[in-house]
Amino acid sequence: MPRQSDNILNILTTLPWWVAVITATLVYVIMAFMLPVLAGENIFASGLAQAASNLALYGFLLFLLPAPISLFNSWRKRKQLDAQQGIDSIRNLSWQRFEELVGEAYRRQGYRVVENDSAGPDGGIDLVIRKDGKSYLLQCKQWRSQKVGVKVVREMFGLVAAENAAGGIVITSGQFTRDAGKFATDKPLELVNGSQLATLIGVVQRKHKTVPLSATPTATLPKIKICDLLCPLCNSKMVLRTARRGENAGKQFWGCCEFPKCRGTSEYSG
Repeated sequence: MPRQSDNILNILTTLPWWVAVITATLVYVIMAFMLPVLAGENIFASGLAQAASNLALYGFLLFLLPAPISLFNSWRKRKQLDAQQGIDSIRNLSWQRFEELVGEAYRRQGYRVVENDSAGPDGGIDLVIRKDGKSYLLQCKQWRSQKVGVKVVREMFGLVAAENAAGGIVITSGQFTRDAGKFATDKPLELVNGSQLATLIGVVQRKHKTVPLSATPTATLPKIKICDLLCPLCNSKMVLRTARRGENAGKQFWGCCEFPKCRGTSEYSG
């Protein structure tokens, strides 16, 4: 697919709105005040500086234009995340909207998200997230049927090393192969499948949902606790569950996120 233009105005639309405001202000100050001073008494330079000064307002408005676009995009991404109702709605998104959804989910967790608009639906680093001085590379795979194989995970590991990043995350709306899960073990890599992504979206939705002071909640949504432990059967992540029947009724254990497709369990000692 053709690459999106990398000019500064396009880049500003992907950044927070206030970056465009600051940039526009700097452009105006430079054109209106700094260039005339720097031109000195040179006739040619003074003429150019005077022309730039006359166009300073237009330069300000031009670089201010990305601000409302950035504001609209931020609002649209928030609405898109809040509208998700599970893995089925996530899988119905286009690959561009899927990347935006993932970026917004991490943004709501306090990460600074940088989107790579020049990437296609199947290549390179889609997102870079930063928090506490550490950078993580993300690749998004909107694959509904095909499983993400070890080749993709191996390439991400190479990118992490090349970029000197703290780690890499591969996120898919589908599943990973067993070989992909094995390769990621003991490496600074995290594999997030469709079920885990749906759980993450649900968590950040609830965190940002406000309840009016006059409203009396009738029930409290349970907190979902996920550990770094991988399922012994399919390498998916484990979720803390409580046994409802049998001799272990009432006891907690780690159960596979893919239940009931996978019935892998591990003992919970917390």
